[in-house]
Amino acid sequence: MRQHVDQRHAQILELVRSRGSVRVAELADELGVSAVTLRRDIEALAQRGRVNRLHGVVVWPQERPRHSPDSRGRRVGMIVPTTDYYYADVVRGAREVVEARGARLAVALSDYLPGEDETQARRLLAAGADGLLLTPTWEDGTAPHGEGDWVAGLGVPTVLVERTAPHGHPAAALDRVRSDHAYGSAEALRHLASLGHRRIALALRPTPTSPRLRAGCRSAIEALGLEEAPPSSLDENPARGTAERFERTAAYLREAVTEHGVTAALVHTDGDAVAVIPRLREQGVRVPEDLAVVAYDDEIAAVADIPVTAVAPAKRAIGARAAALLLSRLDASNPLGGVRQHLDLLPTLTVRMSCGAHLSS
Repeated sequence: MRQHVDQRHAQILELVRSRGSVRVAELADELGVSAVTLRRDIEALAQRGRVNRLHGVVVWPQERPRHSPDSRGRRVGMIVPTTDYYYADVVRGAREVVEARGARLAVALSDYLPGEDETQARRLLAAGADGLLLTPTWEDGTAPHGEGDWVAGLGVPTVLVERTAPHGHPAAALDRVRSDHAYGSAEALRHLASLGHRRIALALRPTPTSPRLRAGCRSAIEALGLEEAPPSSLDENPARGTAERFERTAAYLREAVTEHGVTAALVHTDGDAVAVIPRLREQGVRVPEDLAVVAYDDEIAAVADIPVTAVAPAKRAIGARAAALLLSRLDASNPLGGVRQHLDLLPTLTVRMSCGAHLSS
């Protein structure tokens, strides 16, 4: 009997070594043994460090670097569209948590290219990633029905970062950490309403964040009894170049002020707001005297010629919480067990000159 078990173990090791990874169900069928028997074999081999077990998959162990005695030596893969602008802080927050726990973070970029998310995910897994932090290139930040099913079948713990999947989508059951952008935009409008503004323009450039910003604005407009200016064409007809976008945004806001009685605006992003305010001044619209401006995001708002009131998503905290959640999934002693989490972190509002709060105080 012992010889038979040893022979089966040898077969398992040879198959896993030659293929890199094998699904448990496929391996049981190929060897002609029950799933219970195979799991017992895999458990024994894993305890001896001969294979790794990952949620229904047996993986040939990669050579791992040495870490401090309290480190688990985990490898965390992270896929983001870019490390510029918004995601620089998200990556920074994830890296701080991962490295503090003695693990390693490998970052890959999709550059918003179709299909690149899955390609990079497979590469990270082939390189030995134990789990993934994933920001797929979903146009409105939400998985389209019928697309993105691969995200739920990677075979390793996966946390969606700044993305979500609708109910019924396979990825809806994954852990998720994101900014509550709808809350953030609603807070911006609530602040403007507190300053006496009733008619507000929304200048929201088309990004995966925009749908949630618009949803929050519409909820706030209804709840607070505000009026929205006629919508701009910024979402429907995005400008070809950055300078053209700034000019079109300024033209829209000037018309909103002069033709529609608008006295306040929410501008996405703060970079757009910083560039648009001087253009408005050239067209005779003063900020904040004629138009109070709040920006969504807070990268450079504080250092503008007129410091811009801005809503700041907790970007570094997003990365940190996502990394901590993933590492807890990789920890065998995780007290959460199989309970998945959907975490929404609230953005914060910082008041500066552009909204005119100092004029009304």
